[in-house]
Amino acid sequence: MKPSNELSAEAALKSLETLDLAYPQKDLFCTWEKTGDELRALLTTAEILQSLYLAGRDLRCFHSGLAVSLFRDNSTRTRFSFGSAANMLGLAVQDLDEGKSQIAHGETVRETATMISFCTEVLGIRDDMYLGEGEAYMREVAAALDESHAEGVLGQRPAIVNLQSDVDHPTQSLADLLWLKQTFGSLDNLKGKKIAMTWAYSPSYGKPLSVPQGIIGLMSRFGMHVHLAHPEGYDLIPEVVELSARQARETGGTFTHSHSMEDAFADADVVYPKSWAPYEVMQKRTPLLRAGDRAGLQDLEQVALKRNAEYVDWECTEARMKQTRDGQALYMHCLPADISGVSCKQGEVAASVFERYRLRTYHEAGGKPFVIAAMMLLQRFPDPAALLEKLIGRSSRYADIG
Repeated sequence: MKPSNELSAEAALKSLETLDLAYPQKDLFCTWEKTGDELRALLTTAEILQSLYLAGRDLRCFHSGLAVSLFRDNSTRTRFSFGSAANMLGLAVQDLDEGKSQIAHGETVRETATMISFCTEVLGIRDDMYLGEGEAYMREVAAALDESHAEGVLGQRPAIVNLQSDVDHPTQSLADLLWLKQTFGSLDNLKGKKIAMTWAYSPSYGKPLSVPQGIIGLMSRFGMHVHLAHPEGYDLIPEVVELSARQARETGGTFTHSHSMEDAFADADVVYPKSWAPYEVMQKRTPLLRAGDRAGLQDLEQVALKRNAEYVDWECTEARMKQTRDGQALYMHCLPADISGVSCKQGEVAASVFERYRLRTYHEAGGKPFVIAAMMLLQRFPDPAALLEKLIGRSSRYADIG
């Protein structure tokens, strides 16, 4: 992929001005709650920011303020992408460590949300471990911020960015969509393309459902032929599957749900083999995590791993890749992938397949800071087109030291 240039940034800005939008944008919890124009605006803004960053432009548009992050699960790519996005736009980053806060002493969600928000512009939350609770927690924070702002406690109401919940992973799926747009030339070119979102074997258990749900919930918005495949019993949240099927029909695409990796890969333009835990396993896991029941968690893990071992053949192999469109489908992954013979004995993808696409998966991941920065910008500024036009005319971000 060649970096965009400044002329493309100016062209993208013109396309942004044609969209039917209201600014600032609201919180982003799930991509399917956003209109098509809102999604296009977000991707266009991300592309402009990426183009200007690669051209060395100064993108700071906040003179002060905090971007607060709350990670209730481990993270590398999303954590650093959030920090990079905030810093790029001029915000200081403060990570909330729950173990070092009054949350450990019983402080309520309502209090915490307000106490960390007095000078905060953006609040990023990752809460994907507890099925049925992560997104609910984010919406509880949002309600508390609404109340505090309405009552004059907060001079401004911070925007919330979902950095991964139990339901959706919008920063990941939007970065994936940005990469697809850049790979195939436009969002319109995705219409009629087949994407295979398939389960793949992993020697671990408990991986969230939100990545595959995010993919089917977003790619079904653009006329793609979405094929969801997994072994029997490895279901996703039913409502998200139903939503994705409906969206596919509404946009001229199709939605296929099967238990065959071969059928999913057949003539696919894009493949996304990724492990996740069965819906019913995650349902059992939540109360055990909440109760701190280590013995119960260990028992559940052993049962789940034994079940996974029945499907070690669900791997993205060279043979399966040959069954894709002209044998040249784009391989995608949110990373880190379980690579057979490299990071594990047997995993999601053959080492030769991953190595062939490794740098492209890095490009895929590289869009995430700009997607998050676009969310922040659209959520905080009433005239993003005018702001972006000023950024296009900015000088270098590197200080002139003479």
